[in-house]
Amino acid sequence: MKARTNTEWLSALTGTGETQNQALSDLRRYLLRAAAYALRRHGRGASAGMDPLAEDSAQEALSSLLQHLHEFRGASRFTTWAYKFALLEAAVKLRKRAWQGRELPLEPESWTIFASGGLEPSAEVEQRVLLAAVERAIDESLTRHQRRVLVALAVNGVPIDVLAERLNTNRNALYKTLHDARRKLRRHLDDCGLSLDGPPKEN
Repeated sequence: MKARTNTEWLSALTGTGETQNQALSDLRRYLLRAAAYALRRHGRGASAGMDPLAEDSAQEALSSLLQHLHEFRGASRFTTWAYKFALLEAAVKLRKRAWQGRELPLEPESWTIFASGGLEPSAEVEQRVLLAAVERAIDESLTRHQRRVLVALAVNGVPIDVLAERLNTNRNALYKTLHDARRKLRRHLDDCGLSLDGPPKEN
């Protein structure tokens, strides 16, 4: 890959003709090597030229980088900044592969998974009251979509990019749904004199 300064990278990538094409080709090869390295570190990748996961990661990384090119401020080397895009896309691809073919848990198997053991009797009673209130609040105050997103992301640990793909939406929409669900949940519990941050409030 041709050595370039930050200024030269930006000039080439925002230019036209053969100069731009060569910069894009060099950058894609660099991202491909970075993605292949990230995949190999997790035991999932083969060689850069043979692994379709690395190819897909590099292509997605290149597309994302070009969309965010205007955000590069030169605080680091351009290739260091670009490297992060490849790592991110490789991680996304690995999470999606890990969940491939698996059914998404959109309902909690049991709310007792939140219970802490070894509590004093009074604290255990307070905990049961709070858990019952949370379950009731989720059922009563959230829409079906909000409940599924909250349970999948916050309870069952489904990666957000995996959930976005399964629900045919995007990360930003899911973040907003999760934020709205948490706000409604807290408001409902506040109305009941309860709080997720501590013991029941005194009236």
